[in-house]
Amino acid sequence: MADDNDAESPTRRRFLIAGGTAATAAIAGCTGASDSGDRTTTTETTATTEAATTRPETDETTDEETTTEDSSYTVSMAPVGDVTFESVPETWVANNGSWADMGAALGVEPPKAVWLTSRYHTQYYDAIDGVSVDKSDMVDLSQDGVSKELFYDLDADVHVIDPNFLMNRFGGWKQADIDEIRDRVGPFFGNSIFSQGYGWHEDYRYYDLYEAFEKLARAFQRTDRYEAFSALHEEFQSSVSEIVPPEGERPAVAIAWAGADEPETFLPYVVSEGTSFKQWRDLGVRDALAETDVEDFHDNRGEIDYETLLEIDPDVLLLRGHETKTAAEFRDTVVSFMADHDVASSLSAVQNGDVYRGGPLYQGPITNLVLTERAAQQVYGVEADLFDRQRVADIVAGDV
Repeated sequence: MADDNDAESPTRRRFLIAGGTAATAAIAGCTGASDSGDRTTTTETTATTEAATTRPETDETTDEETTTEDSSYTVSMAPVGDVTFESVPETWVANNGSWADMGAALGVEPPKAVWLTSRYHTQYYDAIDGVSVDKSDMVDLSQDGVSKELFYDLDADVHVIDPNFLMNRFGGWKQADIDEIRDRVGPFFGNSIFSQGYGWHEDYRYYDLYEAFEKLARAFQRTDRYEAFSALHEEFQSSVSEIVPPEGERPAVAIAWAGADEPETFLPYVVSEGTSFKQWRDLGVRDALAETDVEDFHDNRGEIDYETLLEIDPDVLLLRGHETKTAAEFRDTVVSFMADHDVASSLSAVQNGDVYRGGPLYQGPITNLVLTERAAQQVYGVEADLFDRQRVADIVAGDV
């Protein structure tokens, strides 16, 4: 790795602007990590930032994309500010499955790496013929910490990662490390949208799912797909609103993390504005935990047990941490264990067969359609399809 004091000027990274033919997520695989060579001559970033990494974005006029006569263009993203791309990125790294799914929706090559590949649940694409993502060569960024050397090895054109997440998730990264990777490899361009429970995110704005999606579409110059998905999403929202019952008829739902097949304690999640709760907000569910003094896991890292759950006794219990299981596998492990448990068996949700997988932490535009439809089936008993799967596949393929 290059010494931080190395003054040798990097050479300029060059790559082709993406053409009109879609490299669709349906057939795209990941390329292997490239050899970055001598660290003292690491290639220059494809983009530059005009502001400090952690600068809050408060001026909405900077949100608009600008293009210069030499075909470079600038997109603004809090907290990094304005990022100027000299040409369209070809390779990238994503913080998590939210951003990776946005890339799939845009029909670009999958990211070379995400924080944890196990939490990018590509099996959701199985519900849509013509859409799939091969993550077999995708790399975990988090490997007992996150190594700067890995970023050099990945050699991505852009890092769709909130740098503040990287610096605050654990103690290994400082601003100087962010600056080094930005200047020697590629820019950072991301925002931690999945949760609004982080104290370090209080001084700059969050984006909702489609605001973030539009930012990434501008970065990859595929706003036509974004616009098509946005229109599809509006139609979907209308379909969802039609199946939501009056407020007094909606069941009380509790969402918790229970990663084990035989759980004894749970991490409680109060429905918030983060994108990981979008399906539950859109379905207007009653949040059973919000009606108690139980604090959200993000606030105090606390746990609850079966006795506390029994006091709350939600109508529906949604357990996160089991998205790799099918519905049948979940019933045969977690639900079966709870049905035989001395205390859990007294829960109304267990007795009535209303314990389900609670969805992932991360979702993008495609997975949100799948997860919201699934949630409507779980909570409201909806049986009909709520979105046009062929239309999704067409948009991903560039038929907008």
